[in-house]
Amino acid sequence: MGAKTTTDERSARLIKAVQDLSHARTNQEVRDIVRHAARRLLDADGATFVLKDGGNCYYVDEDAIAPLWKGLRFPLENCISGWAMNHRESVVIPDIFVDDRIPIDAYRVTFVKSLVMVPIRQSSPIGAVGIYWDHEYEATPEEVALAQALADTTSVALENVELIEGLEAKVLERTVALAEANRKLSDLSLTDELTGLNNRRGFFEFAAHQRGIARHEGHASHIAFFDVDGLKKINDSLGHEAGDAAISEFADILKTASTTEMVTARLGGDEFVALISEPDDADAVVDRVRHLLRDRNADPSTSYQIEVSVGVAACKDESIERAMSRADDAMYAAKQARGDAKAPAC
Repeated sequence: MGAKTTTDERSARLIKAVQDLSHARTNQEVRDIVRHAARRLLDADGATFVLKDGGNCYYVDEDAIAPLWKGLRFPLENCISGWAMNHRESVVIPDIFVDDRIPIDAYRVTFVKSLVMVPIRQSSPIGAVGIYWDHEYEATPEEVALAQALADTTSVALENVELIEGLEAKVLERTVALAEANRKLSDLSLTDELTGLNNRRGFFEFAAHQRGIARHEGHASHIAFFDVDGLKKINDSLGHEAGDAAISEFADILKTASTTEMVTARLGGDEFVALISEPDDADAVVDRVRHLLRDRNADPSTSYQIEVSVGVAACKDESIERAMSRADDAMYAAKQARGDAKAPAC
């Protein structure tokens, strides 16, 4: 057996443990520090970290020359750690075989012959620290005081961890709430409130991205510009709620006619736009819109007809804004031609 550890050395070990515990941020860190420090503090052969778990003593962790009871639970009244917690005082047992508080069957299979058990937070114990020897040994009052000081510091460290975890949970909760609020604000800044389509800002943001994909795949995009005809007449004859309903209905039709690669938007009022990234599908999209409008207008229960004018322009090397302007011109020309020739509406 080596030289006995001096009082100064033990004090230094306790101070080191206290310092380490002050930096602990998780329960696992606290347990690791305490189980190692408790054994070294009294030159023992083993140490356990025990927590009160309802009516049980839960042996959470250990540092020992051979396995003890890690992961096991024992009733408080049948366990020496439970006795220390229930009585709120330390226990010194030089010989476990002559103390009737010891559950001999649980100890007989271990190396333990002597022990010290100190409660964690004496005023209202939440656990205990056990320190063990493989030979008969009676801990001195000074050694018990050191062990109790370690247990008292453990209590503070556990409370700090609980506080930190609570603060981190609140920070996380607020961070998630802030992210959700920012997402909603972003959605509002990019989305038309009435129809759920992109607004003008959202269209330019997503259309630029989709157009870049189309260019990478080697084909052009098309811009389709839609204008709902006769919206003023609906508003004047049936009210603005009916006008809003007409706008929403056409938005739903445009959504139904869209492909996954399309970017659609309501620019404002009665104007809608779509970026169609498949070069051969622009006419097909317009045809689907016309077909859906015909089916809708053929329903005898409708109180008004929805008609639109449309213009399409290829979006090649020019800007999206320029292609939109040409599609708008084409839509206006179609509107004028239909008005002059009484051609059927879209």
